[in-house]
Amino acid sequence: MTQNLFPSPPAPALPVQGETARYPLHRIFCVGKNYAAHAAEMGGEVDRETPMFFTKSAFAYLPSGMDSSYPPGTEDYHFEVEFCVVIDKPLFKAGTDEAAQAVYGYAVGLDMTRRDLQALAKKAGKPWDMAKDVEESAIIGPITRAADFGPVADQRIRLRLDGDLRQDAPLSEMVWSVPELLSRLSGLYHLAPGDLLMTGTPAGVGPVSPGNHLVGDVEGLAPVSVTFTDPE
Repeated sequence: MTQNLFPSPPAPALPVQGETARYPLHRIFCVGKNYAAHAAEMGGEVDRETPMFFTKSAFAYLPSGMDSSYPPGTEDYHFEVEFCVVIDKPLFKAGTDEAAQAVYGYAVGLDMTRRDLQALAKKAGKPWDMAKDVEESAIIGPITRAADFGPVADQRIRLRLDGDLRQDAPLSEMVWSVPELLSRLSGLYHLAPGDLLMTGTPAGVGPVSPGNHLVGDVEGLAPVSVTFTDPE
C-alpha cells in the first residue's frame, strides 16, 4: 500500500439544504466582468464575445458562518458577492441545453480579492493568481437544489457590510447566463461533478477590515456570512 510522506488535508465538501450527504468540491472556476456595471466601476468593459475565466483552489473554500483572518500581503481586501453553480454531470464541449441539464444546484459565495495586488498585476500585464487564489477567499454557503430554486430570473443578489447594503442587482443583469457560461467553460475543460462556478459580481464592491461582518444573499438561497479577524 502506498503511503504519503505527510497527512493530506481533508477534501472540502459543501452542505446541501435538506440533505445529510455533502457535495465534494473539486475545482472552483470564476467569471470576471459578468455584470456591466461592475466592469465599468473597475475601469473596464464587458467582452461580449468571450467570457473571462479564472480559478481558485478548492482549498480556498471557507464554510459560511466562520471567522476569517485578514490575509497577508494586502491593505485593500475586497468583497464580491457571487451566484454559484454546481453540476452533477460531466460536460465537455456541451451546448447550452446540455449544460442547463447538468446543473445540480446553486449557492451564494464571496470571491474575496486582494485588490491592490490585482491592480498591480493588471498594470504589469501579469496573472491575477496572487490577488484571487487566496486562503479562505472562497466563502460559500449551503447548496440549494436547482429544482427547489427554480428558473434563474430576476432574483436579487445582495451584500451587506455590517448591516449596510453595498451590492444589490437582479441576476438577470448577468451578461452571460449560467448555461452559456457552462457551455463556454466546457470548451476549455472536461467539467465533472464537484466543479463549482462563481458567476461574477454586481457593482458596489469594496474593502473590508478586521471586525467587519459580511452577509451575502440571493433570493431563494441560504445566505453566506463571514467575520474578519486581525491578521495572524
